[in-house]
Amino acid sequence: MPELPEVETTVRGLEPVLQGRRLLRVEARRADLRRAFPPDLRQRLTGARVTGLGRRAKYGLIGTDRGDTMVFHLGMSGRWRIDPDDLGTHDHLVLETEEGRVLALNDPRRFGSVDLVVTADLDAWPAFAALGPEPLGSGFSADTLLAALEGRAAPIKAMLLDQRIVAGLGNIYVCEALHMAGIAPSRAAGRISRPRLERLVMAIKDVLAAAIEAGGSTLRDYARPSGELGYFSKQWRVYGREDAPCHCGSPIRRRNDSGRSTFFCPRCQRG
Repeated sequence: MPELPEVETTVRGLEPVLQGRRLLRVEARRADLRRAFPPDLRQRLTGARVTGLGRRAKYGLIGTDRGDTMVFHLGMSGRWRIDPDDLGTHDHLVLETEEGRVLALNDPRRFGSVDLVVTADLDAWPAFAALGPEPLGSGFSADTLLAALEGRAAPIKAMLLDQRIVAGLGNIYVCEALHMAGIAPSRAAGRISRPRLERLVMAIKDVLAAAIEAGGSTLRDYARPSGELGYFSKQWRVYGREDAPCHCGSPIRRRNDSGRSTFFCPRCQRG
C-alpha cells in the first residue's frame, strides 16, 4: 500500500499540472471504488479552479475556489496518470484542465477512495478528526510522543502504526526508523526513555524525507504520476531483507506481528 512518502510524491507530481488550473471536465467512469464516488462530484468540480494541493496522513488533497477539497486515497494499487495516451479499464476518474491536460486515477484493485469535503470542515471530517500529528510537522516531537506513549505497554511498533499517535506512518517506514534509532520493535512503548524517543523522532523524519527525495518505494505497481518508479527500496536498511546482513554483520530477522511482517536486527535493536 502506498505510504506517506508515496502520497507526498504523488501530490508533488500533480501540483505542476493542477495548481491554479480550472477543471474543464470531471468524469467518473464507474460508480465506485472502495465506496461510491460522491454523487455531486462532477457538478461541484467542473469549472472549479484548483487553489492548492496537499496531504494529510496517507490522503491527498486537491482544494478548489468553491470551498471544496477532493480527498483521495490510493488504496492498495492506485496512482494518478498524467496525459495518458489512452484511457484504460482501470482509469476510473478523469480530470481535464482548461489547458487540455488529462489526469486519470488508475486503481486496478479499487481499494482507493475519492471524497468531496467542504474545505472549512476538513479537520472535523471523520477520517481526519482523530488523527495524530504529521510526522514531518513541527507538532511531532519527542515531547508529544512521550506524552502519547506514557503508560502504554503495547509494543512501540504497534503504537507508531496507530494513526492516533502519529499520522501517516506505515509498516515499511516504521521498520526502517526503529532500526535507525536502535529500538526493538517489541519494546514496550511506555518504557522508552526521552533521549531514545528523540533519536526515534529524528529517525522517522530522516527516513521519510529520504524516501520522498527518492520518489517513494516501488511497491508492486506503484509509480509516480510521471510513470517513473520510486527508488527508496534500494536504500532499505531492514525491510524486505530477511537473512541479509545488517550493516553490523548480523542477519536481519523477520516475524509476523498482527498480520504484518516486522523486519529488524536482533543485535542493533536489543532494547
